[in-house]
Amino acid sequence: MTAIRYEHVKTCKQTGARLGIVHTPHGSFETPTFMPVGTQATVKTMSPEELKEMNAGIILSNTYHLWVRPGNDIIREAGGLHKFMNWDRPILTDSGGFQVFSLSDLRDIKEEGVHFRNHLNGDKLFLSPEKAMEIQNDLGSDIMMAFDECPPYPADYDYMKSSVERTSRWAERCLEAHKRPQDQGLFGIVQGGEYEELRKQSARDLVSLDFPGYAIGGLSVGEPKDVMNRVLDFTTPLLPADKPRYLMGVGSADSLIDGAIRGVDMFDCVLPTRIARNGTLMTSEGRMNIKKAQYKTDFRPIDEHCDCYTCRNYTRAYVNHLIRAEETFGLRLTSYHNLRFLIHLMEQVRQAIREDRLGDFREAFFEAYGFNKPNAKNF
Repeated sequence: MTAIRYEHVKTCKQTGARLGIVHTPHGSFETPTFMPVGTQATVKTMSPEELKEMNAGIILSNTYHLWVRPGNDIIREAGGLHKFMNWDRPILTDSGGFQVFSLSDLRDIKEEGVHFRNHLNGDKLFLSPEKAMEIQNDLGSDIMMAFDECPPYPADYDYMKSSVERTSRWAERCLEAHKRPQDQGLFGIVQGGEYEELRKQSARDLVSLDFPGYAIGGLSVGEPKDVMNRVLDFTTPLLPADKPRYLMGVGSADSLIDGAIRGVDMFDCVLPTRIARNGTLMTSEGRMNIKKAQYKTDFRPIDEHCDCYTCRNYTRAYVNHLIRAEETFGLRLTSYHNLRFLIHLMEQVRQAIREDRLGDFREAFFEAYGFNKPNAKNF
């Protein structure tokens, strides 16, 4: 028995999207699904109980941030990340690779790993495939990610080819260094930018290593939306149908639907909580800036079609007041709403797959959300 197992339930006749269940040591969750991001062992402003109330089946935490603070040794001593943060459902941890490449201006990529500086205090650090596995084994997450290079966008073909080959070699080292395969599943990460040949090479390398799941990396890094969809069109068919597929760092409503149509099972992004802190809300009719003066005397819910705690109990006027007054409760209410909006969206996607109507659902949602309007923002 492997730590992670994918169970296929149904394929949508209209779109080819798939409905499934991922089984983990800490329970199972239905897919396609959106995973809230708890970077530092907490989804910002949300309690574990609130995450359960909004039906979050799995959350994500960050290897790099937990390594530098409080330290993987402390979390190991606490009994692992689940006990440390009082979350008894599945957890996925990323490898820390993205943070190394995004937070540190000074880094030196070598075959053995990456030398860089701590973004908090400037200390010299070194992260390798072996170190990333050691940290994640200490964290005890259900799903771990292999350590990969996160190349910039755009990158030329030669650089990307070298990067893909290094990521494949690092993936082998991750498998060798992984000490807990019986209760922690390790996913490989397919890279290759927008180059179909390199995506095929990366997928071929990683599939040959027989990971229990596969992530698609290097997207949602600044490329146009049509490029992302084109890359998914030729990448997801390269991945095993009997294992989970995870699109990293994607959280806009349109991309969740389009990704699901292209065979993706799992998504994550900090987007819903990040924009919530600026007073931007996702609604069934598009985005809303709750700080605008027009909402000062608007006593309707944020979204009359939303079942979240915020919409059931509070008005636009009240949330407008809290955000303008910089009250913490306002950040909690907006974060709760945006997270539940995306979780509920994926519930609707799964139901549409069950009923073979995901294409119709996409068309109706895009029309109501405003994605079909000229110059519409992807949100």
